Amino acid sequence: MHMPTPTDVVQAQLDAYNAHDVSALAAIYADHVQQFQHPDVLLAEGSAQIAARFTARFAASRPQARLLNRIACGKLVIDHEIVTSVTDAGTTEQELVATYEVVDGRIARAWFAFA
Repeated sequence: MHMPTPTDVVQAQLDAYNAHDVSALAAIYADHVQQFQHPDVLLAEGSAQIAARFTARFAASRPQARLLNRIACGKLVIDHEIVTSVTDAGTTEQELVATYEVVDGRIARAWFAFA
């Protein structure tokens, strides 16, 4: 079995996010993953915290990420996205840039910069 490319891994993450599939997302992230608000504010560390963040996010709204552009260079994949969230209060859109570092077929670190 071949190792998925970093782009394959990040696309699987985007697909699982849009499907609101916390189990699939947790499997895509490394056990000791770190998520940051760019550049260095730690948002979550470890697969349990990542799963808890996604569970809370999906309970609060039904977010859908639309990929605007993707750049891949070695183990880094950078996505420019618009995330649309629907809640009882209405619909919001958030533009962001997500940078993923893929190691051994899983996301090891991720940074999010919000417009």
